Amino acid sequence: MKKTVKDVDFKGKRVLVRVDFNVPLKDGKITDDRRIRASLPTLEYIREKGGRLIVMSHLGRPKGEVIEHYRMRPVAIKLSELMGIEVKYCEDMNWDVVKKLAFNLEDGEILLLENLRFHKGETKNDQSLVEELLSLGEVYVNDAFGTCHRAHASTAGIPATKKIPSVAGFLVGKELEMLGKILSEPEHPVVAILGGAKVSDKIGVIENLIQKVDSLLIGGGMSYTFLKSMGHEIGTSLLDAESLTLAGQLMAKAKEKNVKFLLPEDIVVAKEIKEGTDHKVVNITDIPSDMMGVDIGPKTIDKFGAVIKDAKTIFWNGPLGVFELDDFAKGTESVATFIAHNSNAISLIGGGDSAAAAEKLGFADKMTHISTGGGASLEFMEGKVLPGIDALDDK
Repeated sequence: MKKTVKDVDFKGKRVLVRVDFNVPLKDGKITDDRRIRASLPTLEYIREKGGRLIVMSHLGRPKGEVIEHYRMRPVAIKLSELMGIEVKYCEDMNWDVVKKLAFNLEDGEILLLENLRFHKGETKNDQSLVEELLSLGEVYVNDAFGTCHRAHASTAGIPATKKIPSVAGFLVGKELEMLGKILSEPEHPVVAILGGAKVSDKIGVIENLIQKVDSLLIGGGMSYTFLKSMGHEIGTSLLDAESLTLAGQLMAKAKEKNVKFLLPEDIVVAKEIKEGTDHKVVNITDIPSDMMGVDIGPKTIDKFGAVIKDAKTIFWNGPLGVFELDDFAKGTESVATFIAHNSNAISLIGGGDSAAAAEKLGFADKMTHISTGGGASLEFMEGKVLPGIDALDDK
């Protein structure tokens, strides 16, 4: 167990808070502020307890260069609006200037630093950057679950020094608690639904989940590699050729563990991924050589739905078709609907496109938990140690 914000006295202390404010921008405006809103309980709690907040995040991938489009100013404006107070913003990256602002904070005030990834040392976990950041604060709080799988200066570097108390924020604590429900003593039947493109991206997740779940439902681009490994012709569908043998081995492991491994029975096929293009439903034994799978078909939707309906714990990661196009979104929409309406189950959505689909369909508030970190949640589900969590203080 890791220490949390509840285990620290913040009164009058400068608190370094690592958040994940990597939000989408268009024309300098934030188009989705979910990640900012997710951090508010932690920020508000530290303020109430008299902490002086120095908030830090990355935005985009500027690769150690100062890129105007990735400045944190729009985030400072949005955070001020959401919290109802003025959030100070330090555009200057000169450490003397940053320190002066940080050391002049009063209890409950907030300073937002410039994009961490403007510093070349952030992604390299450079110790000189770690020391500069450390010099600003007296307590460290990690509330950026989406970056906890990265051993960066602001995620793993600071707490690893053990120079200041380092604890988890409410968001990180909730992520660990909710995702941990699947890995330790989940309520059965446990159903995992995996989609997305490549088998190789989810090998570790599948191997770990086979030990935990009762049913694995596989859709999306990755399903065609499994179908191909069974001897089916898949036309021009997405194929992860290097994982063909492994796909067969994973299915054999599932059988050995008495885990239902469900693949599509029918699929929607098209010649190209384009709105309005001709498409049709075919059985998996009848995929035309010049067409590709773009969604699961109605029989598969019914089959998956019956399993989801009886589940007590559900984990979903990855769309079941090209859900960005309405013509190929029915499978993903149907699965989201089944999950949302299964009020008997704990439903955990593993971030990324699955979270986007749940939001787009208006089902987000009907899910028990939507992870804020796609990559981090997957690595956690693989059973991997997350550097940003591991380095925090133990209780």
